[in-house]
Amino acid sequence: MSNATEMFQPLQADDPSVVAGYRLAARLGAGGMGRVYLSHTQGGRPVAIKVVRPELADDPDFRRRFRREVEAARRVRGAYTAELIDADTDGVPPWLATLYVPGPSLTEAVARRGPLPVPAVLWLMAGVAEALQAIHGAGIVHRDLKPSNVLLAADGPRVIDFGISLAADLSSHTATGSTVGTPHFMAPEQAAGGEVTTATDVFALGQTAAFAALGRPLYGEGSAVGVLYRIVHDEPDLSVLPEPLRPLFARCLAAAPEERATLTEVVEWCRRRLGADADAGAGPTVWRDVMGPEVTVPSPVPDPTRMLHTRPLVVTQPQRTGPDGRPAPPARRRRTALITAAAVVAGALVLTGFVWMVADAGSRFRDWVAGAPATSGPGETEGSSGDDADTSGTGDRTPEASQPSPTAPESPQVLTQAPVLLNSKTSLSFEEPLWREDRKGDIRLDCKADGCRLESEDSVFLQLFGKSGATLDECRLLLGGADRHDWTLASVAAGTEFCVKHPSGDIALLVVQTKSTALPELGFLSLDMTVWKDAA
Repeated sequence: MSNATEMFQPLQADDPSVVAGYRLAARLGAGGMGRVYLSHTQGGRPVAIKVVRPELADDPDFRRRFRREVEAARRVRGAYTAELIDADTDGVPPWLATLYVPGPSLTEAVARRGPLPVPAVLWLMAGVAEALQAIHGAGIVHRDLKPSNVLLAADGPRVIDFGISLAADLSSHTATGSTVGTPHFMAPEQAAGGEVTTATDVFALGQTAAFAALGRPLYGEGSAVGVLYRIVHDEPDLSVLPEPLRPLFARCLAAAPEERATLTEVVEWCRRRLGADADAGAGPTVWRDVMGPEVTVPSPVPDPTRMLHTRPLVVTQPQRTGPDGRPAPPARRRRTALITAAAVVAGALVLTGFVWMVADAGSRFRDWVAGAPATSGPGETEGSSGDDADTSGTGDRTPEASQPSPTAPESPQVLTQAPVLLNSKTSLSFEEPLWREDRKGDIRLDCKADGCRLESEDSVFLQLFGKSGATLDECRLLLGGADRHDWTLASVAAGTEFCVKHPSGDIALLVVQTKSTALPELGFLSLDMTVWKDAA
């Protein structure tokens, strides 16, 4: 993150260039809910545009949650939050825009420079506590506060992704007892599938700040199952933390939610320890030391329609003379001008036809990649060959007038659950419930002395490389020649995606969140799982 090339990735072929009038300048990343892009407001202010994955957008339950949470997030106004400034929950696809924070995440800053000094941790806790006050004041519990959701700007921290985590969870976690959040930064009640309250965010604040002070998670590394067990059953080891911070961490990390410090108490405690520096506003100096080199944000993408300055076409004709050397009669000059103008118009029509042919060919290629029937070309009817072309001579059929085929397949049903824990005792199924507490599901994790692998008796696997955020169309196309019923996890890391196809026609996308296979007997994967029913 020390240079812009690591933070800003160029747009790829399947990325849109414009979202609801926002021209996209770069790709910022991708996650379980969608892709994130850099854009700018009309006034040039940078914003982060999050575009929802198509399969989630087709789910009515997701739309309802997303709409509710976006409306709540609109009410959040705080100095230490990345403010939601625009959104369209009914868009195709839905999207939202927040102010872009030009700075690294806390995760990236600690990875680059190591643990933060005590004053920086105090400024961090005070700023994040104020952000949570604004979020809770809008009736929102963050649920997934962690170092990667805290960005470090030149004037202090910014909390992001508030109010969206609940919408992104499509599983019925309240009914099944499954958990929502990141294992290493959960509170005990959250890890156990209990009630989540504002005190849950206070516990996550303590863990996030402990990560900043230690350079590692307070409850240790390893599999998510082991970490969750320690969070629920063990007391945190505060002796590893700097001594001045231990009293506050003890209050934030109390096992019982009602015994934890309030956010107001956190802010006041930090200000007292900072003393004169708090009143003198010394925070920006601290953040400049922590942030590292200043990030240069790419410039706005110009609108090509505003760059075209058309001028009237003026055809200047040379002065013509007759046989006697005198100027030619006006009729001859007019005839010459008309011939020239006709040539110009004919050339424009030829060029327009060529451009239409290229655009139509590109559209038909995209339709073929997506697995849909190609749009008929000029003079063809849907489902007909060139030999059966319409010979009526009307010539009034345009691409815009084409109607969808009455036999076009409906959007497949979508089942989603995140996260799911796959180990030696569990499995995944293409039917609800997607996660099974036995080995009778179709997808299992098999770990032996030589490593771990995904395996299935019926389904085939394909690991995706390069870009993230695969769609149903991409999985459907790539799985056409897949024949592997197992896949080694040697090259798998967080963010790796697998497309999986079941003989029934169901297709699944697995996104790895956590991988722990160093000790095969304790091997474990945390996954996001999306299933498209009858989609092959």
